[in-house]
Amino acid sequence: MPTAVPDRAAGGSGGRTEPGGSGGRTEAVRPARSSALPRGTGRTTARVAALTACQAASMVGLGLLITGPARGLWPLTAEDAVNEGLERARTGTLTTLSSIASEAGNTLTVITVTLLACLGLLLIPRLPMWRQAIFLAVAVSLQSLVFLAITESVDRHRPDVDRLDASPPTSSYTSGHTGAATALYAGLAVVALSRIRGPWRRVVAGLLLLLPLLVGAARLYRGMHHPTDVLGGLANGGLSLLIVGRALLVDRSVTAVPSAVGVSARRTAGERRPGTTVVILNPTVAHEPTRHDLRRSLERHGHRDPVFLETTADDPGTGQTDRAVREGAALVVVCGGDGTVRAVADALAGSGVPLAIVPCGTGNLLARNLGLPLSPLAALDAALDGGPHRLDLGSIEGDGLTATRFAAMAGAGLDAAMMEHADPRAKAHLGWPAYALAGIGTLRTPRMRVTVRLDGSPAFRRTARMVLVANVGTVQGGVTLLPEARPDDGLLDLLVLDPRGAIGWLRAARTLLRGRAESRRPSAAHTITADGAGRRAVPVEFFTFRRAELTFDTLQSRELDGDPVGHGRRLTAEVEPGALTVLLPSREK
Repeated sequence: MPTAVPDRAAGGSGGRTEPGGSGGRTEAVRPARSSALPRGTGRTTARVAALTACQAASMVGLGLLITGPARGLWPLTAEDAVNEGLERARTGTLTTLSSIASEAGNTLTVITVTLLACLGLLLIPRLPMWRQAIFLAVAVSLQSLVFLAITESVDRHRPDVDRLDASPPTSSYTSGHTGAATALYAGLAVVALSRIRGPWRRVVAGLLLLLPLLVGAARLYRGMHHPTDVLGGLANGGLSLLIVGRALLVDRSVTAVPSAVGVSARRTAGERRPGTTVVILNPTVAHEPTRHDLRRSLERHGHRDPVFLETTADDPGTGQTDRAVREGAALVVVCGGDGTVRAVADALAGSGVPLAIVPCGTGNLLARNLGLPLSPLAALDAALDGGPHRLDLGSIEGDGLTATRFAAMAGAGLDAAMMEHADPRAKAHLGWPAYALAGIGTLRTPRMRVTVRLDGSPAFRRTARMVLVANVGTVQGGVTLLPEARPDDGLLDLLVLDPRGAIGWLRAARTLLRGRAESRRPSAAHTITADGAGRRAVPVEFFTFRRAELTFDTLQSRELDGDPVGHGRRLTAEVEPGALTVLLPSREK
């Protein structure tokens, strides 16, 4: 049974649902935990250490390649010309500016700024950001450790030009100034993007990201490093941020103890009043700063004391939403990816309770198609400032697939295989491009044979790489696959993709990019014979329907709103017009 959990910035000693726990198991929060290390520290430390060792090995290997077998290859042979050209271009003004920029990556500067930044993050009133402070300190420290390992293993002489600084006793590879500056200032940019609100957010982050580039340029100008040394420093600092950021800011396997400062304890589920605003969130993607921002936005719009319910591995949101509706929730907010949105929408279907969508996942297909901002806080503000709209849902079932609903898309073949093979780690780091990378390895998915029956019409046969049943038309990257799909037209759309050879793929890409259908409904030519005889081969076909029955000759990969749902030979989809009420921004805004 889902358990109401206090915001992690909230006080009180209520129960907390463990993310990924079995059956929503709760455990008490003991005040004594605050004096101990947060849970998950040992496991996270081991993983960070292992990844850092891999980072060091990779950077050392690259350095040995640069100084060994590859040293006579282009572009390494052009590096001396770059350094000599910068030496000839020196002026008094540029030399002064380069000295200032170089100091931004000096050891003393980096240590001082890191300490001050960490202290500032920990001393923020009401909401100390201990996780961000640890992220910054550990990333800078790990970069330094890897740098020392590199310089001990790779012996590279500095450029043969007039050097404007004293040469330290370390190897030219990598640039320590650039690596330290990357870990520090790019790390601060990550913190700024997660905490600063308003128009200055990206400006501050952009200026911070510019600093490591200026430091690297200054080190080149002053004759202290080869270009590949500077690139190595950027890579070393960036990898340290990636490793530590995944552990502390993405995976969040180190769990914070709720603060007792500033916010009163929240009601448990059993104390919930009718008319309550309930937030269903996926704790693996909705982190503490996001939760805090959502609470503030809700209260700013008059939704006092919202109740937060976390999804679990066993219940991705359906059970929590069912209970919220039974207990009289006036508004449900869903914060998660497409899978979480689908589960909540399934439970809300036909209830009339409005839903506010806060995109926090990898694809966020429904939010993209509804024109919602992809920033969680901006999306919630836009929804709360807007009004209710009735949207369709698709109902789907099949062999091994219990009847359920979907909000965006379902399919079989290439797209489902892509979802199956997408690496969760790549999705955490890259977002939706991870699906594109997975798609490269699934392009050779065998063609399938499928029998299609639409709205009771005679069945027809197709071969296909992919079939897609959709309530919306646009996928990740802003690509429109089904140009006429609308989530409020009382219809679902079907895409049959069957390109053959390079020319077929080019024709398919041209059709999709034009957003034009080659056929809309099965014509007489399509249905002359059961196997499709007499039909000219087209790489892309579109159909609209209210009910579709798809039967595959062999087992196929299947997906539902971006989640693999197991292999099978059958899918039956039907539209439920106006089943879901969603808060959307007003058109005049």
